Amino acid sequence: MAMLQHDNKKISPSDTWKFLIPSIIGALLFLCPLPYNGEVNIGVGILASFLLSVFGETIPAFILFLLGFSAIASLMATILKPAFVKNSPFLRATFIIGPFGLAVRVLGFLFGIMAFYEIGPEAIASRATGGVVLYDLAPVLLTWFLFAGFLLPLLVEFGLMEFVGALVNKFMRPVFTLPGRSSIDAMASWMGAAPVGVLVTMKQYDEGYYTQREASVIATTFSIASVAFSLVVANVVGIGHLFLPFYLAVSVACFIAAIIMPRIPPLSRKKDDYYAPVGKQIDDTIPEGVSLVKWGFDEARLKASRTASPKKLMQSGVETVLDIWLALIPLVMALGTVALVVAEYTPLFNIISYPLIPVLTLLGLPEAAEAAPTFLVGFADMFLPAVLGSGIESELTRFVLAGVSLTQIIYMSEIGILILRSNIPVKFWELAAIFILRTVITLPILVVFAHLFL
Repeated sequence: MAMLQHDNKKISPSDTWKFLIPSIIGALLFLCPLPYNGEVNIGVGILASFLLSVFGETIPAFILFLLGFSAIASLMATILKPAFVKNSPFLRATFIIGPFGLAVRVLGFLFGIMAFYEIGPEAIASRATGGVVLYDLAPVLLTWFLFAGFLLPLLVEFGLMEFVGALVNKFMRPVFTLPGRSSIDAMASWMGAAPVGVLVTMKQYDEGYYTQREASVIATTFSIASVAFSLVVANVVGIGHLFLPFYLAVSVACFIAAIIMPRIPPLSRKKDDYYAPVGKQIDDTIPEGVSLVKWGFDEARLKASRTASPKKLMQSGVETVLDIWLALIPLVMALGTVALVVAEYTPLFNIISYPLIPVLTLLGLPEAAEAAPTFLVGFADMFLPAVLGSGIESELTRFVLAGVSLTQIIYMSEIGILILRSNIPVKFWELAAIFILRTVITLPILVVFAHLFL
């Protein structure tokens, strides 16, 4: 079979299989829902869950070791600057860091010790604060990103995003102001876990496939809660029997928010500039007279033909996993604990939620005063509204607060920290503004659905 010409480069028949086989495996691992232990999950999630079930009791101790290694190695590397660290781009970026980064890693290690041994101030060592991060959040990050770090190239490096992007680009651009390939990020979050969707977005931005605006929009608007997590939240607040209408309401609210958010500040003010070190690496303009399927198929095979060697992909996977383990997890341990301490042991969220009480009352929600803090505490952690709101008697109010907690997306114990630590140019105050705007947009939608179904 003769080679095809595309974009002045030759596409060989073997490139078809190089695109199809890894992309199908990637789609099965990241995008296809599968039944597992009575729940719906994706392949990567099943692998992570299996690892948690086998090593669950020892993982917190391993995380404490990682926290200690990260803090001590960073201190030594930053102070001594040994040649082998300075001469390695990865080691230099991972361990030679600024004062704030050092402080956070040391703090993360100290918080980890307190939570693991249950010593020190109760506000930090409590199972509701530091314990939540050490025993619940960090193990999920560790196991999910272990597999995602190594297997993600199957999803993004062999042409699947180019193929799907070409097919849905004419829908995604006018509706969401985004390239078609962003639909893969949304599906990775929806079927699996929101951090995986953010990881996809981070890598695509770093490689020159998204602009600053596009990456910011996708990370803060398309990292929707997975079906599995939504079911957990519904059961915790006691509306599991209403899950189908509940998830329909959440999906509609997220869809409407995804249309509005890119068109208003702060996201609308982001520049359409690509990541400076790599520049623009994509052209999604489809020539006249060429079908979407043919163009996407050719683009996918071209991408597959340019894929790095298995050795380089493996090295990249190792670096991604180590970066998450040694840099992100200490950050989550430190800042996530602080966020939970603020939520659990201070009246901050009660105070700032006072203006919400008349709004909730106007919307017809019973127990407005008790419910108001739960609509804002999700900024600390997505699961907190469900826990704090489970004691509210009104099913109508519980339906709305659970739905809002899932549509707000931004929570600092995980997603927020992941975005702030990435190269995507989103600041903390912008995350707070996006959180509030999403609350304002989705709250009335969920109220309408709650009144409709209850």
